[in-house]
Amino acid sequence: MYHQPSQRTSYGAPSHRYSQSRPHGYAPPPPAGSPYPPQQLHHRPSQSQSSAHGGAPDQARLWQWFCQVDTDRSGEISVNELHAALINGDWSRFDIDTVKMLMGMFDVDRSGTIGFNEFQGLWKYIVDWQKAFKYFDRDGSGTIDGHELANALQNFGYNLSPTLMSLIEQKYAPAPIAGGGPKPGITFDRFVRACVLVRTLTEAFKTRDTDHDGWIQVNYEDFMVMVLSAP
Repeated sequence: MYHQPSQRTSYGAPSHRYSQSRPHGYAPPPPAGSPYPPQQLHHRPSQSQSSAHGGAPDQARLWQWFCQVDTDRSGEISVNELHAALINGDWSRFDIDTVKMLMGMFDVDRSGTIGFNEFQGLWKYIVDWQKAFKYFDRDGSGTIDGHELANALQNFGYNLSPTLMSLIEQKYAPAPIAGGGPKPGITFDRFVRACVLVRTLTEAFKTRDTDHDGWIQVNYEDFMVMVLSAP
């Protein structure tokens, strides 16, 4: 179950002052650092291998999954190993940029790989995002369309303009299918990255908006740091 967030200022509202209260809804999974990966592995556990109440798998099961991903038996998981293991609900590979983002978030010792303790946090983070994805995928299509994305971000407290929403959708939706057909939706991995991007940029803005009026003044260097630090 998601926990209802507390009321607080919501950034991205169309007014000049960001005074609109955050709507009642579901909070996104907390960022890396919480005692917390993959939505699916190529070797997925059966239903009986998780806890009886649908909770997190035990240490032994997580260790087995870790070893399955650690194909070179180094005791650490590389970007390439994680990329080979992570797939979306439609069996498409995770976008490599999403995999790099996840590695960067959970590689706490900056070794370029993740060990078992870091993997546990990564696992829970992806599972929590999977729950959010399923909740906001109201039509059960396995992807997130523009309306569902706007609903998710609004529930997370980000009231973005239609122009911004259109830019985000264009940035993270897969390329159109050749020969026409319906516009493809945003897959799980890209949904996570889109939400993390909005949160990262919003938090960077908020730290500089010291008087909470929705306006900041930044120099070129600071602006570039904000943008290039985003996933």
